[in-house]
Amino acid sequence: MRVRCFTQDDAHIFMTMEQIKSEITAVISMIDEVYNQFGFKYHVELSTRPENSMGRDEDWEAATDALRDALTDNKLDFVVNEGDGAFYGPKIDFHLEDSIGRTWQCGTIQLDFQMPEKFELEYIGADGTPHCPVMIHRVLFGSVERFIGVLTEHYAGQFPVWLSPVQAKILPISDKFAGYANSVSDKLSYAGIRVEVDYSAEKIGYKIRVARNERVPYILVVGEKESADGTVAVRSRKGDEGAVALDSFLERIFSEIKEKNNDVQTTLAD
Repeated sequence: MRVRCFTQDDAHIFMTMEQIKSEITAVISMIDEVYNQFGFKYHVELSTRPENSMGRDEDWEAATDALRDALTDNKLDFVVNEGDGAFYGPKIDFHLEDSIGRTWQCGTIQLDFQMPEKFELEYIGADGTPHCPVMIHRVLFGSVERFIGVLTEHYAGQFPVWLSPVQAKILPISDKFAGYANSVSDKLSYAGIRVEVDYSAEKIGYKIRVARNERVPYILVVGEKESADGTVAVRSRKGDEGAVALDSFLERIFSEIKEKNNDVQTTLAD
């Protein structure tokens, strides 16, 4: 969780005073959608003006009230973290909870009246006169690298099928069956499954241990019988499941991925 460098998914939204609540609500909805897809629980903190800060009292009050109102309107429980805001404005912080109960601050929404003013930003309002915009600093993941670390810890490396970098790993028993392993790999890849083949000269027991330690959801062993029958010997996280037709395996893995995709579509529709 302590990286040498990191990539921030930082974005800035410029808006009018009247748009503050609707824009904050949109960002809250986006963060909630992303965290739910990964299976995270989270809690929310509202951080207020720190001792060392800049700007007018009335701006800070308006900004804090806007964040509080947005949280209340979205029916989000939150705690107030007094004095922990940024020097330029109050903020909402999202703290992820991993599978063993540890929390990690990742997403944040910071409302900023100060920077647009300092940079003398302007837009022409409906009244035909110049106005200074308000800015939101928004981050969903915090840093991409750190979020992946939290995600890995959350699943203990055993990512669900839809999320696994490698969804199936093919293990030919010997070089004689590398050709069949390639044909299985080609069919899975063409169908959109992320797949690898272990071409090493190691014994099959060793290959299985390596794949299991890599937390691959599906290990497919192929040998003489599988090659002759057009099947694959499936080992899942549940254990050895025996030989199944390749098309049957494809149908199974697709149904797992499709189930998650349907969950995503339902969430988006809601």
